[in-house]
Amino acid sequence: MKSFFNILLIILVLSSVFNCKKSISNKTDPNNKWKSLFNGENLDDWIVKINGYKLHDNHLNTFRVENGILKVSYDQYDSFTDEFGHLFYKNPYTNYRLRLEYRFVGEQVNGGEAWAEKNSGIMIHSQAPETMLLNQGFPLSLEVQLLGGVSEDEPRPSGNLCTPATHVEMKGITITEHCIMADSKTYYGEEWIEAEVIVTKDSISHFIDGKLAISYSNPSIGGEFLDSTSKNLQAKDGQALTSGYISLQSESHPIEFKNIQILEY
Repeated sequence: MKSFFNILLIILVLSSVFNCKKSISNKTDPNNKWKSLFNGENLDDWIVKINGYKLHDNHLNTFRVENGILKVSYDQYDSFTDEFGHLFYKNPYTNYRLRLEYRFVGEQVNGGEAWAEKNSGIMIHSQAPETMLLNQGFPLSLEVQLLGGVSEDEPRPSGNLCTPATHVEMKGITITEHCIMADSKTYYGEEWIEAEVIVTKDSISHFIDGKLAISYSNPSIGGEFLDSTSKNLQAKDGQALTSGYISLQSESHPIEFKNIQILEY
């Protein structure tokens, strides 16, 4: 009997230590601070802006939620005629980690540009949705370009950087190209892929499936597409870009998103 109670005491002590360690781990684990931006049920907290349409007009149900997945769909389109769209989360952010999963599905809608096949993006440091013009295809932003492979002999790495109405620096040099290729593989199928963006002060890095794809720093307002924004934004040419909104892009090829989360610093 004494032996039994000794064993029971040891079990209770070990259980207490384990629970204590687990509690401490939970308090220090940064994963506990991740916040879901997408509830899996509807587009609450998200704002639609599609080129040629007023704010909040989700033209032809382009952005929708089905079976817990946020989808960009074109099944109600006869053809695509420059209805480039963006789905903005309601809050701006400055220093954070953003992660999500995406995949291209199906075929590009009729009328889509050849370059837009299996092409979409995550826009960060974006202008506020309400400041976009009625006929403005792309917000002033930094684009984490998401690409899929179209032909086996053509590399199309994902996680590239595109700069609508913005400039960045790489290794101390100002980059004026609109799109800068990333060091990433080409995905040809409809598999789910994880994309992550880390924004710390004036330094930004893109990751695809856990691998660093590209890094840059000191984003600023200026360059290509600036003349298609409002006069207020044009007057800020050269100003540092230190925060902004996050949006998901629609460019004519169906794409799906899930597990959209953010960790603020």
